[in-house]
Amino acid sequence: MPNRQPQGFLATPATGKGPGLLVLHAWWGLNETIKALCKRLAAEGFVAFAPDLYHGKVAATIEDAKTRSKELNETQAKSDIAEAVSFLSGRADLAGPDLGVIGFSLGVYFALGLSTEDPDRVRAVVVFYGTGGGDYKRSKAAYLGHFGETDDYEPASEVKSLGDALRAAGRPVTFHTYAGTGHWFFEPDRTDAYNEAAAKLAWERTVPFLRKELVAAKLVTRKAPPG
Repeated sequence: MPNRQPQGFLATPATGKGPGLLVLHAWWGLNETIKALCKRLAAEGFVAFAPDLYHGKVAATIEDAKTRSKELNETQAKSDIAEAVSFLSGRADLAGPDLGVIGFSLGVYFALGLSTEDPDRVRAVVVFYGTGGGDYKRSKAAYLGHFGETDDYEPASEVKSLGDALRAAGRPVTFHTYAGTGHWFFEPDRTDAYNEAAAKLAWERTVPFLRKELVAAKLVTRKAPPG
């Protein structure tokens, strides 16, 4: 039986069933861009849920986002994510309990951590312009990363360190760097950073990756209308 929906945004395919995806927002909060992404994922046959780590607050400017991210209580955020995982596991019609996680910037930190804290459920991790240290030996996930060529927030050295740590743990990892892009290149509302061509390519790489890692090929109906 489905459990109570935590605070956040849920998008489901027309069937109401599919592999589960947790979407972890950037420091802007749960804005319309993240909600639209969940709908796109649902159109691809996934059950996508984005927990609201800011509990209703959304930042429009970098200064506001810095304030919101500094105010974020890590323990509470992890509790919110754990509740979202439990909810999503109950809603997703999976061959097993496997889930995917997509993290953006701030959300990457939590996505990477979840892959080691809940390794029996998290099987696929997609990161957008974010990194994180740690020991990934407990992880059972495959990783896909999308990074800007000139990113003031995530230098190439940090991207390399993350890739090295994942490979040292024996995890499958594929990282892509997009020429002429920086932070937030995937987010259309960030008009100063959005790169349409790079965003399209990242999407075209992400969906097949998630299909390969999460689907026993039959459970996703491509382009099913979102619910």
